Amino acid sequence: MTPVVVLVAAPLAFALAVFAIPETRRVLALLGPVVVLASLGAAGRQLALTGPSRFPVAGWEGPPGIVLQLDPLGLLLLGLTAVVTTLTTLYARAYWATHAGPRGPDRRERAFWPLWWMLWAGLNALFVAGDAFNAYVCLELVALSAVALVAVAGQADALRAALRYLLVSLAGSLAYLAGIALLYGRYGVLDLAALGTAVQASPATAAALAVITAGLLMKTALFPLHFWLPAAHSRAPAPVSAVLSGLVVKAGFFLLIRFWFGVYGAWSLGPAAALMGGLGAAAVIWGSFQALAAPRLKLLVAYSTVAQVGYLFLAFSLMSAPGAAGALGREGALYLVLSHGLAKGGAFLVAGTCLWAAGTDDLDRIGGVLRRLPVSTAAFALCGVSLIGLPPTGGFVGKWLLLRTMAATGSWAWVAVIAAGTFLAAGYIFRVLVTVFAEGTRPAVLERAPPRTMEVTALALALASLGMGFLAPVLEPLMRALQGGAP
Repeated sequence: MTPVVVLVAAPLAFALAVFAIPETRRVLALLGPVVVLASLGAAGRQLALTGPSRFPVAGWEGPPGIVLQLDPLGLLLLGLTAVVTTLTTLYARAYWATHAGPRGPDRRERAFWPLWWMLWAGLNALFVAGDAFNAYVCLELVALSAVALVAVAGQADALRAALRYLLVSLAGSLAYLAGIALLYGRYGVLDLAALGTAVQASPATAAALAVITAGLLMKTALFPLHFWLPAAHSRAPAPVSAVLSGLVVKAGFFLLIRFWFGVYGAWSLGPAAALMGGLGAAAVIWGSFQALAAPRLKLLVAYSTVAQVGYLFLAFSLMSAPGAAGALGREGALYLVLSHGLAKGGAFLVAGTCLWAAGTDDLDRIGGVLRRLPVSTAAFALCGVSLIGLPPTGGFVGKWLLLRTMAATGSWAWVAVIAAGTFLAAGYIFRVLVTVFAEGTRPAVLERAPPRTMEVTALALALASLGMGFLAPVLEPLMRALQGGAP
């Protein structure tokens, strides 16, 4: 069995195991990530030795067989998923430990672990999917698992948020499915590589890209299709929020890259890319202002996700620029994907720890809570520095590369958006930190002391985001090699 197949099959097997035997949940929370990380290392070694590869499932070549593919872009997202989900799994193990009673885990934890492993399997499968329909199946697995994980919280607000998320996700899936149906009806293939050589300019082909893009934008929560995200991300259990924001919103963005720069790579999509950049700019400003006004820490971080998704689409609009400018734009996009996933995962874990320990994440009380949690305070500060884009974090490197691309292409309006977004991000991050160090802020009385694991895992994600900036000279050749193999 190849490492790529193990990356998908192992989490599925763990989901079945923990569903059938809930008592295995704590062992699998330690063993499972080791298996996935080992498989990822083997897949990376295989990619380094043989280059991009395709793996027919059960030996049935595609089309029409199911084919998995391993390329640098997919490996990048698999790596981000492994890091964020491994640390969040350790966090979740401690998070749910206090919910267990004398008869074992409560109903929420029983539901959580099978869905958690299904979500991980869906993300891994999506990043190695070799055809458009299997990508749809993976999107559905990710979406349905994510919706159910939001509902695991059990409160009425969480259930309403999960229902809204479900309806939007289904609408996005139907739009995506309609687009690939148009492509199949026109060309008779769904294999992404085959589609890349088959597509020709026609109204049906253009319509297919339009509806596919609309569906994926719903799942990515780009403004103004973001309305489901703040409630879903802020009401979900803390480990779920971290993965939803750090990883799940990347799934739609990943497929957009596959279609726009792979399947439709030979097309001139400049005006459409400019529209995407405009929506990204609106997301940066709108999401940042909403974060400034948010009354709760988790809601603030959720609206920050809306803004940070906007930066990804500013980068998206620059990726097709010719020559060196486009290369810088692609490199900047890769840095932003990584740094946002790490920093936003850590920020949500900090917010969840505050809520777990004090029973509240209201911003008028959060300063006192964080005073009692110095490790969490440090983690949030480091995550915030990366989200603002200050040196030497990965967020700074990504923004700097985008600024260089904008200068090279004369996109001065986007420069103003990045400047405004940076100042606004500083506003909502320091809105939290100032209350911690303000004179007169007294340490809050915690309902319970959080396990050290919950604080350390958040700090590890924050340090990883910070480390991306320090390692930029080492990572730069890797980033260029990655984008060279990306569609």
